[in-house]
Amino acid sequence: MTGTLYGVGLGPGDPELLTLRAHRLISTARVISYPAPDTGPSFARAIAAPYFPDGVREIPIVIPMRESRFPAKEIYDRAAQEIAELLDTGTDVISLCEGDPFFYGSYMYVFERLSARYPTVIVPGVTSLTACAAALRRPLTGRTDVLTVIPATLSDAEIRARIEAAQSVAIMKVGRHVGRLRALLDDLGLTHRAGYVERASLPDERVMPLAALAAERAPYFSMILIYKGDEAWTLPPSSSF
Repeated sequence: MTGTLYGVGLGPGDPELLTLRAHRLISTARVISYPAPDTGPSFARAIAAPYFPDGVREIPIVIPMRESRFPAKEIYDRAAQEIAELLDTGTDVISLCEGDPFFYGSYMYVFERLSARYPTVIVPGVTSLTACAAALRRPLTGRTDVLTVIPATLSDAEIRARIEAAQSVAIMKVGRHVGRLRALLDDLGLTHRAGYVERASLPDERVMPLAALAAERAPYFSMILIYKGDEAWTLPPSSSF
């Protein structure tokens, strides 16, 4: 009998947005793994730490926070081996992931290394996509709208083509790309239809029309939502910037 690997979505950051199932698994865990930067605290751990039981074994998967490439394969190979050794003893392992495990989630790299050999359970979480839509108080899609999710790391030409083919657009991983994205949306005539959110659900969350954003760089946890069907979209008056 081997242990079970649980991929647990944590939601966008607010600990109250954990699901009841995620809370139960975390609060009764014997072993918890999570992604962590090589400098500073782990965001995933910070979300779930209030619910860690006493004596839990922690396995941080340390990922360098660099714009340049790093040997991610070797990092996940080593983490998967450490987790596998525990699973082989019959110990369950909870693997934490910000947002949802299968929506741009780091957990997928652990899953692809271990799921063929061990029982796995996926616990979905609230995604940053839906958290940002809630912060902007505007539905992502309606009726027959097509929603397109675009990583900001794509080229301008690729982003332009995908925006032109969609009715509703979410651009993720905005970060250092915000300046060129703003220029591209200005050129497409869509800036006045775009909303911007950074650090959704956290105490330092910022929500505003993209046109009001003056920064040339944004946090990694930021997103632009574009509502092409709105002629003159604005934030509801109750929103605070």
